[in-house]
Amino acid sequence: MVRLLGRTGLRSSRRPSGPRRPGAQSRADLVSASDARGTAHLAQSSSPPPSGKERETDQRRPGALAALRSALTGRSVAGQVFLLHVIIVLLLVLTAVAALFLQVRRDTTQEARNRSLAVAEAFAYAPGTREALSGPDPSAVLQPAAEAARITSKVDFIVVMNNQGVRYTHPVRERIGRQFVGNLEPALAGMPVIEEINGTLGRLVQAIVPVKAMDGRVVGLVSAGVTTEHVGAAASRQLPLVLGAAASGLALATAGTALVSRRLLRQTHGLGPREMTRMYEHHDAVLHSVREGVIILSDDGRLLLSNDEARRLLDLPDDAERRHVTDLGLPSDTAALLASGRTASDEVRLVRGRLLAINQRPTDLGGGPPGSVATLRDSTELRALSGRAEVARERLTLLYDAGGAVGTSLSVRRTAEELAELAVPRFADFVTVDLYEAVLEGEEPEAGSDLRRTASTGIREGAPLYPLGHRIQFVASSPQAHSLHSGRAVLEPRLGDAPGWLAQDIERTTAVVAYGIHSLITAPVRAGSLILGLVNFWRSEKPEPYDVEDVALAEELVARAAVSIDNARRYTREHSMAETLQRSLLPQRLPEQGALDIAYRYLPAQAGVGGDWFDVLPLSGARVALVVGDVVGHGLHAAATMGRLRTAVHNFSALDLPPDELLGLLDELVARIDQNETAEDTSAPVTGATCLYAIYDPASRRCTIARAGHPPPALIQPDGEVGFPDVPAGPPLGLGGLPFETADLELPEGSRLVLYTDGLVEDRERDIDDGLELLRAWLADAGPSPEDTCRAVLDARPPSRSSDDIALIVARTRALVPDQIAEWDVPMDPAAVGEVRASVTRRLAEWGLDELNFTTELILSELVTNAIRYGSPPLHVRVVREHSLICEVFDGSSTSPHLRYAGMTDEGGRGLFLVAQLAERWGTRYTPTGKVIWAEQPLP
Repeated sequence: MVRLLGRTGLRSSRRPSGPRRPGAQSRADLVSASDARGTAHLAQSSSPPPSGKERETDQRRPGALAALRSALTGRSVAGQVFLLHVIIVLLLVLTAVAALFLQVRRDTTQEARNRSLAVAEAFAYAPGTREALSGPDPSAVLQPAAEAARITSKVDFIVVMNNQGVRYTHPVRERIGRQFVGNLEPALAGMPVIEEINGTLGRLVQAIVPVKAMDGRVVGLVSAGVTTEHVGAAASRQLPLVLGAAASGLALATAGTALVSRRLLRQTHGLGPREMTRMYEHHDAVLHSVREGVIILSDDGRLLLSNDEARRLLDLPDDAERRHVTDLGLPSDTAALLASGRTASDEVRLVRGRLLAINQRPTDLGGGPPGSVATLRDSTELRALSGRAEVARERLTLLYDAGGAVGTSLSVRRTAEELAELAVPRFADFVTVDLYEAVLEGEEPEAGSDLRRTASTGIREGAPLYPLGHRIQFVASSPQAHSLHSGRAVLEPRLGDAPGWLAQDIERTTAVVAYGIHSLITAPVRAGSLILGLVNFWRSEKPEPYDVEDVALAEELVARAAVSIDNARRYTREHSMAETLQRSLLPQRLPEQGALDIAYRYLPAQAGVGGDWFDVLPLSGARVALVVGDVVGHGLHAAATMGRLRTAVHNFSALDLPPDELLGLLDELVARIDQNETAEDTSAPVTGATCLYAIYDPASRRCTIARAGHPPPALIQPDGEVGFPDVPAGPPLGLGGLPFETADLELPEGSRLVLYTDGLVEDRERDIDDGLELLRAWLADAGPSPEDTCRAVLDARPPSRSSDDIALIVARTRALVPDQIAEWDVPMDPAAVGEVRASVTRRLAEWGLDELNFTTELILSELVTNAIRYGSPPLHVRVVREHSLICEVFDGSSTSPHLRYAGMTDEGGRGLFLVAQLAERWGTRYTPTGKVIWAEQPLP
């Protein structure tokens, strides 16, 4: 046996790579198992480990002493791990402490600078400081105030001095009248200065601030100082606690690392990395590189270790380890030979239809652990070649038929059913296809998620397999789980002797075996690196089990079907993405507004999702914009293009542009999109996009409409008369070169404006003029509400689905009553601001909005003052009470104000900043005669 190990060990470097078959053990398991079973002495040919006496002596020594010695020497794996962990923890603790010192030092200095400057500026600008400096006795006036301010602000001193640096105040009265120590030149020049010096109180930070007269002259200086020791005292008091916590963490980490290292020392038997690597190389060569089966048994006949070849030859179950050899289902003579542990040379036994030559040797020769090791070699004569050609021809025919019978549709479920129908009964008696839930929805699956039985076909009904649609979670020992994990087909030739498969569902698997199903091949559905599910081939009629050649056929058959299943999954994914994208891009709910009562409908086309869309956009001044558009085509590209256009309209509408200007910007955007499409792109340009944009103002009841190649809107008067207003028809979006025109309509209150897409009035069998007349008739019979109008139009349509999407939106107009609006013409005189404030206060009191008096007065004061200062006449103020309180200031200038941050020394520039802080929204929109600056506040 030693010769065999040495011989096979030389071939370990040439062992073919790739995934092992299910049941193969990992390298760590092999090394751990071989060490635990006493087989490490087999590697003596290359690097002998410590002798048995030395190891026994080490094991008798106290564990803590052995761990400590290993950690100090660092020659073993445990010692190296211990030293590495301790060094890492120590570095982390040192880094944390150093960072704390640096942060405390930085924060202390910064806090001292900020506090000293703030206190000095506050005292310098305080009322009375400038007058006291000009008085006859500045010290008598300023000394009490300086001491009170020093105690309140928690600084170490506040010194007031003249321009020559002579102190008027000081915490120590004896120093009053003496010369101040510090850099006074920047402060005398009018600029505050902060400096760090070593004073009589220690290391401190002091700020010197000038006191200026009304004409800008410096009449005195104020200095405030803080010692860095006082500022950083709190942080310094916390330092012992941090250091104690760091020391405790270091101690705990060291103790934990010592415990782990001690256990690792026991597991590795004190071996170093080189010895363990050499041992592993020999074990790996013996167990996986040889073409013979190798099994190791304990002295009581229990299986300790087996390689892949032994598992295949003996058909061992997955849980064969630690079981007695007589419990593995082997023939009695073979089991007796292996359990005896005696020496055997080339003894032939019939096992699972194979003639195996068995060589066996005890492992306790030379002082090794008790047990035995056996090698197995398949010496079965080659099967008769008769009938092989016919079987090969049938299998090729099956694969050829799979190319035309599987994948005839883009449905994942139907493709799975076609695979099952093809394989029964030509290859299997029963076929089940289990796919991940995500695959059925078009998504990529996640490992560990449930599978769903998607297809199930058999030669007869009533098989006790999982039913169609059942959700399945395979246990780890099942062949299906091994197949999903390894990505390769798994053969289970005898289900009745497969404890891993039986453990899936004891009641059901027992019923399956009793039904007569005795053999299984489970193959993963692979699409590149993705595993989409499993195909299970079950055999019951033929008495012989599946073999390795059947596994190859099953893998090829499933591989061909996997391409079709993945194509169907991708199609489902794209279709679902298009639907999801379209649903997410259309309005989920209408925004809150009071100008229109709105109802809408959207009907997707029969061929799938399209590019029709609509939107309701609240604008400033209680106005509302209605938009409806259409992108020619269907699918993901049309939905994505619709989303781009809808987003662009949202952005452009925020600018408060007129409809014609907005469509002009949208036309330029579409033209740029078309220009960016290259010949290599798979997406098509955005040709055929149309849009209609309308703005309704409830204050004036005027509606401004512009359209780009879109059908005209319908208007239902309050008396029920239906008409189509004459709105100039602009070119479709993207053509460019022509301006868009608007139509300005005055709508009576209660009018219904109907916007729609061409799918409602036009199709392949009907001209648009006929469709408009039909729409007129449908609207004439509709009820008075927008909801009744939508229902009447859709109920009157033919029941068959249209070939194009349909978007329909009906808006009934409202008007603001005079009591909701207050307006004033304001002269271009700053004195008029007070009159505006008084008028607004009276009107808010009438409306019961006294809570908004302060903010509204402040907002209007700032807006009117800016209009008087920077605008041009005529100046007009309007306040509207709707869902919010809207303040609007009209003037004849087109100059737009800009929000900015005012500097420390700026006397103005904060008006718009205050407006932005007090108002919920504010902005500017332009009119034909000037501009409007508006601000909205929520009602209480």
